[in-house]
Amino acid sequence: MSLEHILKVENLVMHFGGIKALNDVTFNIKRGSVSALIGPNGAGKTTVFNCLTGFYKATGGDITLSAQNKETSVIKVLGEPFQATDFLSPFAFFRRLKYKMFGGSHLVNRAGLSRTFQNIRLFKEMSVVENLLVAQHMRANRSMLAGVLNTKSYQKSEEEALDRVFYWLGVVDLVDSANRLAGELSYGQQRRLEIARAMCTNPEIICLDEPAAGLNPSETEALTKMIRVLRDEHNTTVLLIEHDMGMVMDISDYIVVLDHGEVIAKGGPEDIRSNPKVIAAYLGAEEGEEVTL
Repeated sequence: MSLEHILKVENLVMHFGGIKALNDVTFNIKRGSVSALIGPNGAGKTTVFNCLTGFYKATGGDITLSAQNKETSVIKVLGEPFQATDFLSPFAFFRRLKYKMFGGSHLVNRAGLSRTFQNIRLFKEMSVVENLLVAQHMRANRSMLAGVLNTKSYQKSEEEALDRVFYWLGVVDLVDSANRLAGELSYGQQRRLEIARAMCTNPEIICLDEPAAGLNPSETEALTKMIRVLRDEHNTTVLLIEHDMGMVMDISDYIVVLDHGEVIAKGGPEDIRSNPKVIAAYLGAEEGEEVTL
C-alpha cells in the first residue's frame, strides 16, 4: 500500500441476508486530505462507515488502514473463521484464536481510526470531562495496584489524560462547559463534544457521520473551520458523510459518490459537480439535463 494513502478499500461487499447493501466498493483516501462520501438516502454510506470502523464485518473485499507505522487489515482484526492451514502452525493457530476471542472495533480504533455517529452517542449522564476521559481508557494506566498505591506513573497518566481533555475542549470551544452534564449541552455543542471525544483516542483518520446534521449556518461554518484545523494543525485525515452539499464542495479534496451500494463517481469537487451520473442519482435529474451541484 502506498504511503500516500492512509485508507484503501477494495471490492468491498456487504450482505444482510439476501440484501446486497454494498457491491464492489473501491476507493482510496489520501493521507492529510478531507474526503467526502456522498449519495442519496439508502445509498450505503453509513454501511461503508460501519465496515471501515469494525461495527460490521464486511462480507467480502479488503480494507487496509496504514496508520501507527503499520498496515492493518480491518477485516482480519475482527476475527476470521479457522482454516485447515491454521492447525499446521502453532503461531497461526494462536494468532487466529486471539482475534476470534479479542478482536473487535476497539482494535480498529487502536490502529488509528476513530469515528462519530449520525445519532449522537454521548454518555449524557456523565460530565463533559468524564466523556473525554472514558475515551482514553486504552491509553490510561489501568493497573489496580498502581491506582491503590497512587504511584507516580499512575499520577502522570491521570495528569496527561486531563491535559488531553482540556486541550481538545479548547479546540472545540467547550472549556466553559467542562463540568456540565453532556446531556445538558445544546445539539451543536454535543456534536463538537463527540468530535473531541473521538480525537482523544489520537486517531490518524477520523470518520464523521453527518457532522453538520441539525446545525444552523453559523454552526456549520464553525464546523467547517474545525475540520480544517484537524487536517492542517493536527495532521488528521478526515472522511465524512454529509448531505450539506455547500459544505462538501467547499471543504473536500476528494469525493466518492455512492448509489444503491455502488460507487458511481470519484474525483475532486469540480469533477463531481457536473457529473451527469451524480446529478441523475443524487438530485433525481435526468442524465443530460444541465444541472450542477
